[in-house]
Amino acid sequence: MSQKNDAGKRSARERMQEERAQEEARAKRLRKFGIIGTVLAVLIVAVVVGVLVQNSRSGSSYSASQAPAGTIGSNNLVIPVGASNAPSTLTVYEDPRCPACGQFEKDFHATVNQLLSAGKIMVNYHVVSFIDRHDGGTGSKNGANALACAQNVGKFHAYHDVLYANQPDETVDAWADKSKLIALAKQVPGLDSPTFESCVTNNSFGSWVKAVQTDFDKSGFSSTPTILLNGTSAYPTFNGTEITPATLVSWVDTANKGKSPGTLPSGSAAALASPTAGSTG
Repeated sequence: MSQKNDAGKRSARERMQEERAQEEARAKRLRKFGIIGTVLAVLIVAVVVGVLVQNSRSGSSYSASQAPAGTIGSNNLVIPVGASNAPSTLTVYEDPRCPACGQFEKDFHATVNQLLSAGKIMVNYHVVSFIDRHDGGTGSKNGANALACAQNVGKFHAYHDVLYANQPDETVDAWADKSKLIALAKQVPGLDSPTFESCVTNNSFGSWVKAVQTDFDKSGFSSTPTILLNGTSAYPTFNGTEITPATLVSWVDTANKGKSPGTLPSGSAAALASPTAGSTG
């Protein structure tokens, strides 16, 4: 009888031990899954935060439909000037507050306009605005938006030349006052209007300006002016030769040898040859 009782007690103890082992194994699995779940949750949060940050940096709120009329390229961030079928392309990255850009325009705008009017080049302008970020203020962004407003009514290039001919000192940030940008429109026939004034005042192309700057940040370029001739850096040198108005013409003529000039859009030649477009202040 005692042997049966002892066997029963051992069997009960064994069952209890087995159940306890099973419970411990189950608890261990739950703890393991809990740790894995926590790690996954942390990773998911990190990914979401990363995506949000990247979206913020990439200007994801911008839509190409918000760009000024006539812009081209990926997300319509580029302002083209001249014949779209010109044999050579000059790519120009400029900031409205950039003094080196102002010097480039002072030295080269007449030559660039001559090449444009002859159909030898088209110019793709990237209007960036990073100097506000470095020096403080809003003049770069305001100037870039005003240029977009001018582009929207087909007056970009003449207004572009007027802005650089009347560029204030970088440290003054005079274009923080939008009325000064509006006043300069009076030098461009047909630009001064309530529509342009409203566009400048209301920062109508602010999201586009931000998107252009974001694109510049990703480009690998870090300063302005950045000038490319047919994709090769041309400022301050091109293939080891210093850029001057004469060398720029020579480089373009060499690149265009045997190629027909492009056909300018109607009215472009007259605009490029106008005194306003060539004004130096």
